[in-house]
Amino acid sequence: MADFPGMFPLTRMRRMRRAEFSRRLMREHRLTTDDLIYPVFVLEGSNRREAVTSMPGVERKSIDLLVQEAEQVAKLGIPLMALFPVTPQEAKSEKAEEAYNPNGLAQRAVRALKQAVPELGVMTDVALDPFTSHGQDGLMNAEGYIVNDETVEVLVKQALSHAEAGADIVAPSDMMDGRIGAMRQALEREGHIHTRIMAYSAKYASSFYGPFRDAVGSAGNLGKGNKYSYQMDPANSDEALWEIALDLQEGADMVMVKPGMPYLDIVRRVKDQFKAPTYVYQVSGEYAMLKAAGMNGWIDEKACVLEALLGMKRAGADGILSYFAKEVAQWLQDAALNR
Repeated sequence: MADFPGMFPLTRMRRMRRAEFSRRLMREHRLTTDDLIYPVFVLEGSNRREAVTSMPGVERKSIDLLVQEAEQVAKLGIPLMALFPVTPQEAKSEKAEEAYNPNGLAQRAVRALKQAVPELGVMTDVALDPFTSHGQDGLMNAEGYIVNDETVEVLVKQALSHAEAGADIVAPSDMMDGRIGAMRQALEREGHIHTRIMAYSAKYASSFYGPFRDAVGSAGNLGKGNKYSYQMDPANSDEALWEIALDLQEGADMVMVKPGMPYLDIVRRVKDQFKAPTYVYQVSGEYAMLKAAGMNGWIDEKACVLEALLGMKRAGADGILSYFAKEVAQWLQDAALNR
């Protein structure tokens, strides 16, 4: 065993860590602007902005202000913006008809963004929780159960309305069974053969979503309700692989794991198993914790954010939805200029 090449002192692992140049030469993973997806909240009106109190630094913006932000995002080199509408209470209903209104807020925002910044990718959320009076992602029957097939019919209408508005990617986040296949068939039938589907395939019934529900205005509608009958049990891992296999078979181009940091084992398993484009969502609760700790001086916010995102890349993510995306892009740009 003394001659084994891995034995100390023949091998000193710290030799390669000693200097910056050798650390760079052996670095296995890198975070770049190409890895970032920037989620934004859009509201009705003109020249309007509202702070999301549970997400310091995040704002809901009207379409005109969102277009200005999209121009900044494109200049920073971020490839994709994810759009989440804040639906007025009076537009919500049990059947979520506003979800597929061709002149709805999300649809108008897509058209404005693609006209102003055509090179920036635009992704839309396909789910009914911003549009239902009860705050659930699907239609509810008399017993309070979220019905699957009837919901899928509405989701297909919603996805088609987004594609017709010019969305590059539709992202079903509802977790209904069979919705990817139904959407893919409808998109093909209507000639939207280039519209990509990013399936939220492993979306867990997580407690980390609270600030997001505040941001889109569904928290009050949901009340004490939960989404356990359709979102995944946080205890399960094999089930996520089953879900992802089904979505890929049904025509998904990309798959999503949500949330991020507590579920990096799922990201790793998914990437190892399927080799498909795999994404992770650093959700609102993760953002809020890092931001609050940074604001209070308890952590170095920049260092911890970059470390968290790099960990997601190391786990196998091809890209990351993060509310820090703009800040991270600027940090990476500054670092490149100062190198």
